[in-house]
Amino acid sequence: MYHNMDDLIDVCISHMANEHFTPEQVRLHMKDMLPKLNYWKNYTNLAGAEKFEEFKRQLINEINALHVEGMPRVEKLNALVGGYINLEYRLPNGKCVKFLNDEATYLGNQLECEFGGDRCFGIAANMDFIMVSTYEKNGENPELVIYKKR
Repeated sequence: MYHNMDDLIDVCISHMANEHFTPEQVRLHMKDMLPKLNYWKNYTNLAGAEKFEEFKRQLINEINALHVEGMPRVEKLNALVGGYINLEYRLPNGKCVKFLNDEATYLGNQLECEFGGDRCFGIAANMDFIMVSTYEKNGENPELVIYKKR
């Protein structure tokens, strides 16, 4: 449906292929499953792939306009499943919460901090919000930097 689906499938293969499922089996499964997800159906309302790419460019511009210190410019957004990126953030009152829906798919990316070190930036966004966070390897010790309604 969208040429970005192949990029997403390549990412999925690297995480899903194992001794039980070959890369080709994962590719076939994802090619069958992805077009059925509500995420892809929702963006057909944007009038196809060209409008979807235009939406992503607009979103990238909005993220870059936030000028988050230490975060490099965003050049690309990928489709990311909420359950994979939905980290638990500790609030000042000590409670831990998740802000994303595990079942939803978001546009996002992971970027290395310009200052070096072991933290990186994570971006998750959709038509309603932009979220920027930092975390260590494997999503450990996440900290919310920005949650902005669009």
